[in-house]
Amino acid sequence: MTSFSDSFDRTNSTDLGASWVEVSGDWSIVSNQLSPGAAGGTIILRAAGAMASNDHYAQVTIAATTAASHGLWIRGNSNISSGYLFRNDGSTWDLFSVIGGSFSVIGSYAAAAAPGDVVKVQAVGSTVKAFVNGIERISVTDTGVSSGTSVGLRSESTSAIRFDDFSAADISASVTLGIASEVDAAQPMTGAKAATLGTAAEVATAQPLPGTKSATLGLAAELNSAQPLTGGKTAVLGVAAAVETAQPLAGSVTATLGTATAVETAMPLTGRKTATLGIALEADTARPLTVPSTITPSPDRTYRIPAEQRRLTVAAENRTLIVR
Repeated sequence: MTSFSDSFDRTNSTDLGASWVEVSGDWSIVSNQLSPGAAGGTIILRAAGAMASNDHYAQVTIAATTAASHGLWIRGNSNISSGYLFRNDGSTWDLFSVIGGSFSVIGSYAAAAAPGDVVKVQAVGSTVKAFVNGIERISVTDTGVSSGTSVGLRSESTSAIRFDDFSAADISASVTLGIASEVDAAQPMTGAKAATLGTAAEVATAQPLPGTKSATLGLAAELNSAQPLTGGKTAVLGVAAAVETAQPLAGSVTATLGTATAVETAMPLTGRKTATLGIALEADTARPLTVPSTITPSPDRTYRIPAEQRRLTVAAENRTLIVR
């Protein structure tokens, strides 16, 4: 069995090395990737060494892409005038049978190439399969090309296209190998399987112990955190400290009220109130004298009040004057 691979991880150069034959066009290494140049037209590259049998595969990573023809070919002759070609044109992956320079589509998968796509094509007997990112997209039976041991690349010459990580190898005639589809869920196993186990890796998590285990304990380290109490505990309580905050009352409270104190504020009166007034006392304050009277008082009714320089004239009436 023969295998071949190239990661293109080397200095930029138009010389790909002895492992490749530039069938047409000028291929080069650019930034650790394979470039088909920018001259336009279709160019072809093949591995210098042939596969050992007609049943083999080729695989490559599309590092950069554009809407232009580019892809892999297998079971080819030295100038790809025969073989199988799996290529993308910007919208579809097509599988071609190439006979005498005539290209015939034998299978298609509608999808544009994307940077990072891993593309594979294989032929085993009359079964030809094509894969994109490990998923089988085309599988056909074709007898048009029964022999050929060359593998390689075919592309339009444009700087927008880059290839990386090319590989190819023979496939045993008794086994058809494809790239397994990713299985996310665990699958149940049937029957029994015996295997010799190697030394177990260290297990960092604690494992449960079967049975009982006795051990002599050293002095316990001081525990700062409180430990839960089991059983009962009796303690003598000291005098309770006064509680300054008001406590909520439960139920009802009855209290005996003392004698109400007098209310000093005046209360409003309703209805009418009648009071008997006593005889008003005569006001004895001196009154200012008006213009002296022109009436001559009688001698027996004229009095002098020592405290004031004025006279008091009393009309001839039966009244008594009390001076206090």
